[in-house]
Amino acid sequence: METTKKSTRKSESKASDDKIKSAYINYLLTEGRQPASIFKFCLDNGMKEDEFYTHFGSFDALERNIWKGFIDKTIGRLQSDNSFNGFSTREKVLAFYFSLLEELRANRSFVLLQLGQTKRLELVPGFLKGFKESFEAFFETLLSQGKGNGEVANRPFLDKRYPQLFWLHMGFILTFWKEDDSTGFEKTDAAVEKSVNLAFDLIGKGAVDAAIDFGKFLYQNKR
Repeated sequence: METTKKSTRKSESKASDDKIKSAYINYLLTEGRQPASIFKFCLDNGMKEDEFYTHFGSFDALERNIWKGFIDKTIGRLQSDNSFNGFSTREKVLAFYFSLLEELRANRSFVLLQLGQTKRLELVPGFLKGFKESFEAFFETLLSQGKGNGEVANRPFLDKRYPQLFWLHMGFILTFWKEDDSTGFEKTDAAVEKSVNLAFDLIGKGAVDAAIDFGKFLYQNKR
């Protein structure tokens, strides 16, 4: 009986969590700003204020949770795919970026609204802090595997910074995707593939050819 009660509470909590997130995103997209107060937000969406606080301590905490959900869902989906485990490290990184962009694409209006409020992603706006933590933890695992299979060079002191360097790379991809108006975001797909190839050449061997190819791509797509 106790197990049943716990399961029921968990199910109800998840539904309420999703309801709050959906209502908040809808408000941001229609009003372009945070609600005036949590009380007013709850009143307008037919929920009690203490129900909101059961899940989130503030609107800022809610935004962090939404963004962390994007990346955690992406990682979970990849790790549940048996074929992913057989990929090379480079292929895993590519699969991650493409899967994450697919997740963000489904929420593009919300993502663009939030990204448009910050000019420098490397300074890590508050809503991206949990996202960044999950990103770097995942990449630390991937790059550690890369060292084991020889794809990533062991470079004392420098290789410990690889997850942080890939975070800067993530910022580049988000910025490129934000400004991409090509059909199906095909230019972003090309940017991801070329920049990941360059990154792995830099942390592995032979960067010259990849650097030239990527430089030509950026020049050809310069606005």
